[in-house]
Amino acid sequence: MSAVLRKVPERKCVGCNEKKPKNELIRIVRCAESGNIELDRTGKKNGRGAYICPSAACLKKAKKRLPASLETAIPEEIFEALTLEMENINK
Repeated sequence: MSAVLRKVPERKCVGCNEKKPKNELIRIVRCAESGNIELDRTGKKNGRGAYICPSAACLKKAKKRLPASLETAIPEEIFEALTLEMENINK
């Protein structure tokens, strides 16, 4: 018998607009209850989310596009946290 192949969920990067497997991207979420912007490492937080590739080029483009995607202003601390997260992933 052949193994059942499951479809890998894909999401589009806010920076480069390329579709990639969800588990390769970093999720940024505007929480539904509080409205705070957070990095979502689990991918399960409730709220409006956006995805970004772990690359500096995508982060640079996403700085302009993320506020529109999440429909709110993005604090500079989030971009700093994203930079640290990308450095950890790319080690």
